[in-house]
Amino acid sequence: MIFWRIKPLDAILATAEKKSLHRSLGAWQLTLLGVGAIIGTGIFVLTAEAAQKAGPGMLVSFVIAGFVCAVAALCYSELSSMVPVSGSAYTYSYAVLGELIAWVVGWALVLEYAVAASAVAVGWSGYFVGLLHNSLRLDIPPALASGPYAGGLINLPAVVVCVIVSGLLVIGTKESATFTGILVVVKIIALTVFIALALPVLDVHNFQPFLPLGGAGAVAAAASIFFAYVGFDAVSTAAEETKNPQRNVPIGLIGSLGICTLFYLLVAAGAIGAVGAQPVLDPAGNHLAPGSAALAEQCRSLAAVGQEPLVCSHEALAQVLRQIGWAKIGNLLGFAAFLALPSVVLMMLFGQTRIFFVMARDGLLPEALSRVHPRFKTPHVVTLVTGSAVTLAAAFLPVGKLADISNSGTLFAFMTVALTVMILRVRDRSRARPFRTPAIWLVGPLAVAGCATLFLFLPTDAKLVFPIWGTIGLIFYFSYGYRNSHVALGVTTPLGGEDLIAEIRPLTDCAGEIARD
Repeated sequence: MIFWRIKPLDAILATAEKKSLHRSLGAWQLTLLGVGAIIGTGIFVLTAEAAQKAGPGMLVSFVIAGFVCAVAALCYSELSSMVPVSGSAYTYSYAVLGELIAWVVGWALVLEYAVAASAVAVGWSGYFVGLLHNSLRLDIPPALASGPYAGGLINLPAVVVCVIVSGLLVIGTKESATFTGILVVVKIIALTVFIALALPVLDVHNFQPFLPLGGAGAVAAAASIFFAYVGFDAVSTAAEETKNPQRNVPIGLIGSLGICTLFYLLVAAGAIGAVGAQPVLDPAGNHLAPGSAALAEQCRSLAAVGQEPLVCSHEALAQVLRQIGWAKIGNLLGFAAFLALPSVVLMMLFGQTRIFFVMARDGLLPEALSRVHPRFKTPHVVTLVTGSAVTLAAAFLPVGKLADISNSGTLFAFMTVALTVMILRVRDRSRARPFRTPAIWLVGPLAVAGCATLFLFLPTDAKLVFPIWGTIGLIFYFSYGYRNSHVALGVTTPLGGEDLIAEIRPLTDCAGEIARD
């Protein structure tokens, strides 16, 4: 049965050994990579989305989302230490649950990375538009600054940044990595400054009512801002490029997640305490969905009378600083987001090329997708295909909608990882586990239940996207991957193609060099 086409762990390790990527990353480099991938639109932009769903209760939402990611990260750590190769949840699923499930997981990861890149681009657009208005008094027409969901026509700034980042990845990954490494530091400094200025003016009255829409609102917000954490799995995709991965990958996963969770809670507390974060209601007192045209219209009405609640802002953190008397520093924070968020778009696009690369290595996708440009030595075909799709999504959809769609694929992948760890504990007890997930029979079920719960609290359209996307993927699998799978053909190690990998200069390798410097 195709469901049980399993690629044994030993074969996966042998494949990676024969056709592998250069190992150069240490624990510090991986933690830096994780922080760079995690901190982005989730905290810079989705703070406003979370406030519209949960009000001040978004503090609880950050804790819920962080907890679900933490238990998933513990499961990731065990698997990545056992199978230190590229491919993340896709590779783990292939070894335990079979080829069909692995394909669905890989296809879900494609959805995660591509849509996440679009969401970050839209978030960047909001800061760019605000920066132009507040610093240079230049205004981009609303029709060109947002998609139809927000009452516009096309998000032109988001389109431009997607095109530029795709071009960077095609031209050269080393140059891209240099830019990325510097901007990780910029993001951390910007958030630290925000915390230092916002927390001292915290007003406890701004936290009341704490849960204006009840506990369900807090969980719904957690389902959306889960997006703020998911970059940590980019660390596991770099396992094949890591020195001593059994030790360094778990450190990178848990370390980056812990650092980012602390930042998120402090930033959220500062934003709520400084200016308040109550949801915006329509004139009849009904709740308005984030990213909806109705909310956009209500926000425009409030702006006309000089009011701009946090939930209406497309540059939430910069606006908070302006409202508490730090306008110039608020503009600088907006400038920091303007500089830093494109690096997250780059990391998401890079992560997807790695997933595509491993799936092509297994014969499930055409190897042409991993074709290397003769001059730039980068996988230009897959980069251009991905970049085009990301650009289209960023042009027409709002950031909250994109984040929810991305989460639908991510939650499925994380749940599969937790199941895989538990199955391996029973099926392959004797295999060496350099890192063992503590209390696996508690942590594993918590990860599965947490991911399933957050999925159920996603908006209906976001929940529907995943099965539709999955169906498209299955059509492609049965049309191509089913017949060309290396496992089906009895190929357990790659036939040739070593030169292809030698030509690719991994972005994470370059990022590691930057961190070491």
